[in-house]
Amino acid sequence: MFLPSFRLDGKTAIVTGAGRGIGKAIAIGFAEAGADVAILSRTKEDLERTAFEIEKFGKKAYVIPADVTNRGAVQEAVTEIKKQAGQIDILVNNAGMNIRTPALEVTDAEWETIMNTNLKSAFMMSQEVGAIIKDQGSGGRIINISSVAGHVALRTGVVYAATKAALIQMTKVLAFEWGKFGINVNSIGPWYFKTPLTEKLLQNQQYVNDILAVTPLKRIGELPELVGPAVFLASDAGSYVTGQTLFVDGGMTIHGF
Repeated sequence: MFLPSFRLDGKTAIVTGAGRGIGKAIAIGFAEAGADVAILSRTKEDLERTAFEIEKFGKKAYVIPADVTNRGAVQEAVTEIKKQAGQIDILVNNAGMNIRTPALEVTDAEWETIMNTNLKSAFMMSQEVGAIIKDQGSGGRIINISSVAGHVALRTGVVYAATKAALIQMTKVLAFEWGKFGINVNSIGPWYFKTPLTEKLLQNQQYVNDILAVTPLKRIGELPELVGPAVFLASDAGSYVTGQTLFVDGGMTIHGF
């Protein structure tokens, strides 16, 4: 066979920040590809809406309200998922946020909040899930949601950019360390997509015009366009890809701003 499977049948995936936006889209896409999905975020009501969509495909949705910036909460959530599902095969570290403060005005509290949400949570989740996948002995996948802001200089804010650049480097090091365990670690770097996080920004037509000016495809991304790359990296189709960042950016990183 020259066409490997893009299916995720028999797999259990974890997606953080799955209550809305990118995380929700990937969680539903994984279910459509055949996976059961454990969905994490702080807001149970958002997760229940995502679970409803997952269950339409006849797949299990494990609703786990959790603060993934807290080590105890992460450990409790991962232990509960392992208990309920019996195995964990895929982790998507999507939980993220931003506070767009100029560098000279960034407070210690803002630094800690963004770092903990975007970077520390991804590392802790990777540690806890990576240990389980290693012990299972059957390999697995970890996908970190980074950003083009981790690769080129943008006006998204220095702390956000630092976390996303760190995610890209963390991806490489974990891929290097954990390849011997059959764990593929990759990241996805989106440009602008229509999500609750970008909704207000994309209402500013001049802002949109500036985005389109450096985007060869001349449009804002749609969430389903992130699902395909995520399924590819999670499935057998991506079995020999590790340590890489796939920029899903309409060509933006060809030149940047």
